Amino acid sequence: MQAWGTVMVILTLLMVATVDTKIYGRCNLAMKLEEAGLNGFLGYSIGDWLCVAHYESGFDTSFVDHNPDGSSEYGLFQLNSAWWCDNGVTPTQNLCHMECRDLLNRHILDDIMCAKQVVSSRNGMNAWNSWTRHCRGHDLSEWLKGCKMHAKPDIERMTP
Repeated sequence: MQAWGTVMVILTLLMVATVDTKIYGRCNLAMKLEEAGLNGFLGYSIGDWLCVAHYESGFDTSFVDHNPDGSSEYGLFQLNSAWWCDNGVTPTQNLCHMECRDLLNRHILDDIMCAKQVVSSRNGMNAWNSWTRHCRGHDLSEWLKGCKMHAKPDIERMTP
């Protein structure tokens, strides 16, 4: 009987954890990113941010990827536990001063604030391999097509 109670507690915790996650639609995420001040941040457009989030997580706030070095990447922007957040397992710089699990819910302001810190570092958006492979130098206006927004698809980029 005690085992049944343990199973129920675990199932309840799993349901609560998944209820607070979200897979964003492209336009909905674009609006959230614009509201958070990312359009034009250090010369990057909403298209840049959408492109990165698409290739990193598929717009899924609960996405976690485990790396061969033992670190993991979390949330929309796949922020690495060795540098940006603390997962309580691997050594970290924790440059965003946050727990990695906080990147796995539908509340993305903390993800955005940490992503801004990443982009403000020496490498800019080059910190994401997906951006260099799929986004840099490409027409990113497609990411905003059909979205009712004020964001401009192409912004003159300041290169760090």
